[in-house]
Amino acid sequence: MTIYTALAADPLTSSLAIPSSDSSNRIRKDQWHLQFLRITEAHKVSYGEGVVVAVPDTGVAPHPDLTANLLPGIDIIPGGSGDGRQDTNSHGTCMAGIVAAHGRNNEVGALGIAPRSKILPIYDTPRDGLGSPADLARSIEYSVRKGAGVISISAASSATVEMQHAIKSAVAANVTVVAAAGNLPRESGVTYPASEDAVIAVGGIDREGNRASISVTGPEIDVVAPAVDIYCTGLNGRYRVSTGTSDATAIVAGAAALIRSKYPHLPAAEVAHRLTATAVDKGPPGRDDEYGHGVLDIVAALTADVPPLGFESSAVTPPATSSPAARAPDAGGDSTTARGLVTLGVLVAAGGGYWVWRRRRHADDPPPRISR
Repeated sequence: MTIYTALAADPLTSSLAIPSSDSSNRIRKDQWHLQFLRITEAHKVSYGEGVVVAVPDTGVAPHPDLTANLLPGIDIIPGGSGDGRQDTNSHGTCMAGIVAAHGRNNEVGALGIAPRSKILPIYDTPRDGLGSPADLARSIEYSVRKGAGVISISAASSATVEMQHAIKSAVAANVTVVAAAGNLPRESGVTYPASEDAVIAVGGIDREGNRASISVTGPEIDVVAPAVDIYCTGLNGRYRVSTGTSDATAIVAGAAALIRSKYPHLPAAEVAHRLTATAVDKGPPGRDDEYGHGVLDIVAALTADVPPLGFESSAVTPPATSSPAARAPDAGGDSTTARGLVTLGVLVAAGGGYWVWRRRRHADDPPPRISR
């Protein structure tokens, strides 16, 4: 596989930095995915309090919209600040902001999916975006030791012995692991660790709710989320716009944090089950290789009556006051070469295959286009 980097220069895979002095007042409106996911309604139920989300990546800079939620973390590789809170690439800062940006007063600044969750920053990927599977494995093990409830992996790695052991350790520790499925045109099939059992594999959709052109397909896809033109926190108090399954992964990780906060005793397997069982069916009826179990519906995942694993029925019962996310909003393997790990954010272009029941919740219409 050709390596993706977070610094790609072509228009499909690069990102735009926007001076905060020009955009902190407008960034919330640019975050179209918040309306699409009805995040205002979701936040009436949960903000993600009490949940730590680990972000193994290029480090996380202390952006003004994120700093209150940024814990001290760790540098797995040399060259950082020592605690994970430095980023010279911006990929990790973007992912962390998508999960947990708290913004500022009066709707100024970026808002994350789980704005009261905490970010555990881990610097394991250098500026060029080319990391090591061994370093990612160490990051996952560190996340488990530090009590993370969710690990958000916006990267692809070789399925080394160390990586497989780290993923199994996280699953055994009841951690929800979310990973990016991968980006076209250079990926071929769902990447590792998204392809691993018990990891939530995330694909991407565009503004219309259709599969994003950069999102890979495959039988391991579990759920899809917005992945195109995602505005997020960047370096030096600035903002970035990003496209890729990295971004969709951070969104789903934030959704998992909301669920784990709302239902603190719910096992990780049931968190995955809620995300997939309440997803809005898209494409052929039932699970398919483009959309997995469907389009993420955070409100339904937080509030629907979902039978636990082992007691599945053919449908879930969404709350009477909630409409599917598809309706109008309220306003791997050895695929990486010997060098291994690569970030899948390719700021702007940049699962698992956790088995869940075949839910049959269908959308009446495709999600509408949200204009910026």
